[in-house]
Amino acid sequence: MSPEKEREAALAMLAAVSYGRLALTREALPYVAVARHVVADGRIILRTHRGWGVHRAGDGAVVAYQADNTASAQPDAWVAHITGTASAFTPTEAERELFGGLPVSADGEPFEPVYLRIEPRYASSYRVYRAEP
Repeated sequence: MSPEKEREAALAMLAAVSYGRLALTREALPYVAVARHVVADGRIILRTHRGWGVHRAGDGAVVAYQADNTASAQPDAWVAHITGTASAFTPTEAERELFGGLPVSADGEPFEPVYLRIEPRYASSYRVYRAEP
């Protein structure tokens, strides 16, 4: 599959779910954070809680983002990966609306949203077809 088709396939898979995992480094050590995401204009937009500091660690960094549907009961499981450069940014009102409502709190604090945008440079995806029970 061409790199462009692979990116399109991975973005389509990511658009089908709401949460994934962001892999980055914090203080030169590997770190994985859960994030709410949307796909807009061929990019991944992440929303996290300011108190977690993920936006500071990810801003300007090369990151990986992964999501899947492996917890679903669907007969085909898939995993999609995107690698690219993340940047902190302020989304438009239309982009914020794509996320839906805000969580009330995170770790007992009022949820304060911050956003990262990932410009995909590399994408991969795969499917696993499960046997019927």
